[in-house]
Amino acid sequence: MRHFLDFEKPIAELEGKIDELRRATDADGLDLADEVGRLQDKAEKLLAATYSKLTPWQKAQVARHPDRPKALQTIQALIQDFTPLAGDRAFADDPAIIGGMGRFRGRAVVVLGTEKGTDTDSRVHRNFGMARPEGYRKARRLMELAGRFNLPILSFVDTAGAFPGIEAEARGQAEAIARAIEAGLDAPVPFVATIIGEGGSGGAIALAAADRVLMLEHAIYSVISPEGCASILWRDAAMAPTAAEALRLTAEDLKRLELVDAVIGEPLGGAHRDPAAALTAVGDAVWAALTPLLGQDGATLKARRREKFLEMGRNAVV
Repeated sequence: MRHFLDFEKPIAELEGKIDELRRATDADGLDLADEVGRLQDKAEKLLAATYSKLTPWQKAQVARHPDRPKALQTIQALIQDFTPLAGDRAFADDPAIIGGMGRFRGRAVVVLGTEKGTDTDSRVHRNFGMARPEGYRKARRLMELAGRFNLPILSFVDTAGAFPGIEAEARGQAEAIARAIEAGLDAPVPFVATIIGEGGSGGAIALAAADRVLMLEHAIYSVISPEGCASILWRDAAMAPTAAEALRLTAEDLKRLELVDAVIGEPLGGAHRDPAAALTAVGDAVWAALTPLLGQDGATLKARRREKFLEMGRNAVV
């Protein structure tokens, strides 16, 4: 069954009526094509109107939609001959972070992604995309491997943030994230990161210290989740919509502030309504961002990447 968000209830009602009419047509042989067409046109116009004026909080809900394409689905769609590589060579493997080698449009690459899971079992297995230190150490290992073999790095970020558990802190969560960011900044190869859903806190930046940072139209990218911000500032998670406004976490805001390089358009109604079209758009955008970087030497890439992130701190004003 299709999952509808709270603000999509009028759309859900219309599409429910359309489904009822179609079932009546099939069961009773009635000719209801004109009525179905009229309702479809009305539903499309309502969908377009709704998605043309989403609030930041509504965008956060779309970014978290359970049917939205996840990192693993994105990798399966865009990367050929993908071979996963596991473990941080120190403690364990973290299934919240996927990593490995494959081919992107014929080019050998190293791929990283934060995976939330698609059902109850996989979400628990992936820890809802919240990585532990061993996940970030795995990411660092693979970024260093990419540099050693001169392979471009592609990352697909979708995480509410790093796992905040006591055991993660005991194993050096902050240091692991910092080292992953350092590895991204120091990689002597092209690096393109794409925020496909949520980009939360240092857990996202650890896989996005890249030459080019892309962002899907209805994704979000922020130093903290709206709920976390509301709990700190107002001690009330119900203030999350207000926090979402203040955080400037939408793709439009971040492009205007020059914190991301490009916004990838989504199908009408969000990537969850047409995952294939959304993933095709992601592939085209990643290739367009990667191609100009392929001929640049490692020293130039590192210098420009460093300057890019320093410039964010100098110029970004909310």
